[in-house]
Amino acid sequence: SLLQLKLWNKYRVSNIPSLIFIDACTGKVVCRNGLLVIRDDPEGLEFPWGPKPFSEVVAGPLLRNNGQTLDSSALEGSHVGVYFSAHWCPPCRSLTRVLVESYRKIKEAGQKFEILFVSADRSEDSFKQYFSEMPWVAVPYADEARRSRLNRLYGIQGIPTLIVLDSKGDVITRQGRVEVLNDIECREFPWHPKPVLELTDSNAVQLNEGPCLVLFVDSEDDGESEAAKQLIQPIAEKIIAKYKAKEEEA
Repeated sequence: SLLQLKLWNKYRVSNIPSLIFIDACTGKVVCRNGLLVIRDDPEGLEFPWGPKPFSEVVAGPLLRNNGQTLDSSALEGSHVGVYFSAHWCPPCRSLTRVLVESYRKIKEAGQKFEILFVSADRSEDSFKQYFSEMPWVAVPYADEARRSRLNRLYGIQGIPTLIVLDSKGDVITRQGRVEVLNDIECREFPWHPKPVLELTDSNAVQLNEGPCLVLFVDSEDDGESEAAKQLIQPIAEKIIAKYKAKEEEA
């Protein structure tokens, strides 16, 4: 029915079963990954399962691939890419190759940036093999509870996913994968969402995220695409501002 379709779209459900918890007073989403919640907290000790700050969820030791450990407080004051990935997944491996270069470029430009690998590998050995290619930090594979809490915090529904956080731990974009592939030179880092994008193969995935306006223009005529952008930019900015005021994703 239309109502069902509206609910699927409103909560961006892409696979089933999906369990989403909502605050009945405000209508805001409390938790997207209800299935993980019930698995991790069958007794309901953490109820009402609302979002906790990143610094609290990530708290504990992190690893470098040379075996060194450091405390998660070392991430404070940096932009952080939270990278959900696994060696068994081919798109993950190809993104990792690009991401290693991006990470190097951003660090060389003097930006405070760290990536945190949250593994979905199927064994400690394959985690170790995959992590050996990565110059950043990871949640220890054995700490399944913390990996699961990070999955819950960001409502991860598929990999690879790269969530980019600002230095306070707030989400800048959930589309880190698209941003990295679209901006090989990392000129747009830290990739604040743009109101208007040029549609490409790598960002077309965002058409699945919610309602979109697609404007077709004559690509041969450069002036036309610029004029079209000028036309829809202020409208798009107004819509984004409206959602921001409601503290919702546009």
